[in-house]
Amino acid sequence: MSRPTIHDVARRAGVSKSLVSLVIQDAPGVSDARREAVHEVIEELGYRPNTMARSLVQQRSHIVGAMLSNLQNPFFADVVAGIEAQVLESGYRALFNSGTRVPEREAIALETLLELRADGLILAGTLLDMKIINKAGKVVPMVMITRATRSRIVDSVTGDDRAGARIAVDHLVSLGHKRIAHIDGGTGAGAKRRRRGFEAAMTMHGLEPMVVAGTYTEEGGSQGVRELLETDRHPTAIFASNDLAALGSLQALSDAGHSVPDDVSLIGYDNAWLAGLQHISLTTIDQPRHELGTTAVELLIERIEEGRTHARHIVLSPSLVTRSTTGPPARGI
Repeated sequence: MSRPTIHDVARRAGVSKSLVSLVIQDAPGVSDARREAVHEVIEELGYRPNTMARSLVQQRSHIVGAMLSNLQNPFFADVVAGIEAQVLESGYRALFNSGTRVPEREAIALETLLELRADGLILAGTLLDMKIINKAGKVVPMVMITRATRSRIVDSVTGDDRAGARIAVDHLVSLGHKRIAHIDGGTGAGAKRRRRGFEAAMTMHGLEPMVVAGTYTEEGGSQGVRELLETDRHPTAIFASNDLAALGSLQALSDAGHSVPDDVSLIGYDNAWLAGLQHISLTTIDQPRHELGTTAVELLIERIEEGRTHARHIVLSPSLVTRSTTGPPARGI
């Protein structure tokens, strides 16, 4: 079966192609009778306008493209909800794809969105080299989420990761912890800032920072715990780089026979929806996830419709969400 065309609609309705186009655009100057007749034929044939062809003519697609680093990370679910809500409110449509945390695949995903002629692009948690991002930013308005940049070409909206790490340390210190370890987030967006914030906060409290390698994944958290279990200086509290790493840490601690928070306290980062599940009840640092998405779209619309050319970099404040995985220090792991 071939897809119905605008010519098919015009022929069946007994009108011109230009009149069908006016009806589709909801333009004035068409009688109610003809408008209704065209809509009936469109419904009957299942016709859909060729958005790509229209975008070539109008030089606008009214599509915002968003490339997400990792669809398996529940943090991005709320970011996507924010993006989609603001995109629809702005009269655009959203198109999502993913690079699965692999720079080479992210490059392909970015190129796909460029080829589809999206009016603006959002890169959420991207690992792409800034040279590639800036090159694309010269072609289309672009915003990065969660990854800080000083680019004069590309906008960004991030959480204050250093402040979030400091809040995590302050919370644990307030409970009486002194031996606090951080499981690093590797190359993840914001991971370096969280590590530096942790180290600075520990030093400010007169404590020795303890950092082990990890990633923004459950396996990264498990790996970090396994390394901590092999050290002589066992921590009484662990600050994981994000909630997924915290979940991996929780499982690894349980597998090793350690209870949270009776033996060791655990705090994550992001406040993804799973952190609030009753059987997990993870203390974590909340990022305004929905606001990250809505703000990114607002920045794009400024560029697209108002012609702003200078880059803007917005930083949102994190906050502490206290649940069941932190408490006073015990014997540690």
